[in-house]
Amino acid sequence: MRSMMFRSALALAILVPASAHAQAGAQKFAFVNTQLILQSAPGATEAQAQFQKEVESLRGQVQQLGDSLGVLEAAYTKEAAALSPTAREARLKTLTEQKTSFEERAQKLNEQAEARQFELMQPIMDNVRKALDDLRIEGGYSFIFDVANSSFIVAADKNLDITERVVAKLRTMPKATPAPAGPTTRPAGVQARPPVRTPPTR
Repeated sequence: MRSMMFRSALALAILVPASAHAQAGAQKFAFVNTQLILQSAPGATEAQAQFQKEVESLRGQVQQLGDSLGVLEAAYTKEAAALSPTAREARLKTLTEQKTSFEERAQKLNEQAEARQFELMQPIMDNVRKALDDLRIEGGYSFIFDVANSSFIVAADKNLDITERVVAKLRTMPKATPAPAGPTTRPAGVQARPPVRTPPTR
């Protein structure tokens, strides 16, 4: 199943191609449901599986860093009462700095996950864009609307729905291949933030 984050990033990146110069006279319109297209787009399942596999590694890094920070916090709590005010203040300052480093590192890992997700989706998005634009030109459409997340279209002629045509077009195109993963940097010390956010799958 595709994660909500995966679908949302695709929807934002794809948008819907539209003619820059409408033909004189009556305009021709069509609509698609990009969520349905993405369910059948060649390569999408593989890209999502690859992303889920790689994000597990990032989660592991954050967990390791979080565990290390937890050990430091527990040690401080246990020993604080026995420390002198000066030593206690110094230990607290060090712990605060570790927490800050933890947050910064986790933010970087989260950004790394988002960048990798986009990289994996890029070939699929390119294929969907091309299929939509090819069909727009072939069908002489002025605009093709996306109704997947639209709150503006409350009713439409089903004959204007070309979603299945886009899916059929995609199946004739070279399959999008997920980009290989780059090297994964192992964490050094306690430097990160809360676990990488990965919304639940549907």
